[in-house]
Amino acid sequence: MQYLLDTNAIIRHFTQISRLGRRAKEIITQAEKDEHQLFVSIVSLMEIMYLAEKNRIPLTLDEILGNINSKKCYSIVEFDVDILKEAANIQFYELHDRLILATAKHLGTPVISSDQEFSSVEDIEVIW
Repeated sequence: MQYLLDTNAIIRHFTQISRLGRRAKEIITQAEKDEHQLFVSIVSLMEIMYLAEKNRIPLTLDEILGNINSKKCYSIVEFDVDILKEAANIQFYELHDRLILATAKHLGTPVISSDQEFSSVEDIEVIW
């Protein structure tokens, strides 16, 4: 199965500074055993870069990219016009989250996230 990781899931998984939801942890663990495909939006990587620069997370962008690139279960999803068009149809208060939600819709995948507000978006399955 395929899943999109939200920024908070990526950070929690690679830093282990906060717990993942039981189902989220199970899926990521299975993916790292090549049972699932995990997508990472370039928008999440932008957020991670910003948070690292502000010293709000204990990892750098390069460290996250190293972790992602070290396993074949991860694929980075580039931002493109199709995702932007999808975002134009989503009503969500925060731009980065809106773009991540649009990426999930574009890919047709559930999103792994602790953000409960994601469930308010039509046709989005949220797993935590």
